[in-house]
Amino acid sequence: MVDLNSDLGESFGSWTMGDDEALLSLVSSANVACGFHAGDPQTMLRTVRIAQQRGVSLGAHPAYRDLVGFGRRLLDVSAEELHADVLYQVAALDGVARSAGATLSYVKPHGALYNRIVSDPVQAAAVARAVHELPGNLAILGLPGSAIETACGELGVSFYREAFVDRGYLADGSLVPRTAPGAVLHEVEMIAERAVRMVREGVVQAVDGSLVELRPDSLCVHGDTPGAVAMASAVRTALTAEGVRIERFA
Repeated sequence: MVDLNSDLGESFGSWTMGDDEALLSLVSSANVACGFHAGDPQTMLRTVRIAQQRGVSLGAHPAYRDLVGFGRRLLDVSAEELHADVLYQVAALDGVARSAGATLSYVKPHGALYNRIVSDPVQAAAVARAVHELPGNLAILGLPGSAIETACGELGVSFYREAFVDRGYLADGSLVPRTAPGAVLHEVEMIAERAVRMVREGVVQAVDGSLVELRPDSLCVHGDTPGAVAMASAVRTALTAEGVRIERFA
């Protein structure tokens, strides 16, 4: 079995991002934006309600405070500020979820923050500490072999390993920067085949041809990637055909 997740609830005001309605019929977990990089209170509530109706697990998707850059710009914030920002964002979504009769299960940082805590132990510890201090025994979803995985282990926070079916990998297991060629993948058939290999063999081929060990608990399709619905559908179909059950990890 494996979980299939997507970053959702990223529309803002009259600006629409992705097809949340369709993706929530395909995924088993939803990472919902909390307002710092995308999303607004009404979008958060609407996304939570649909996810609750469809039995989709809910995760908070906190980010650096960067609406203009969609949370993909690296911001120089202190560990203390980051700790408070994560507390604020996750608590906000948790309150919205509880109003709809739902609860949060996990936290998946977004964009530049996600990539920063792969290698920065100070920022990783700030995120892990915030999640540890929040109620509900929330888990963290992140990149295998990362600083955030280590920080979770030190605090006793449950950590689940994530792989990206629509992103390129470097030989060290990190993601190809979005400014570089091969960062975002679009070929649906290849993405589906890649997903099956990630689950069956626990590896992905990096851009240099080497194999990176992943052993993922969850696979991600970015909700803002063009063709995300077709990708998620193809991945789900390919995994099911191989006898792999799609089930939420948390």
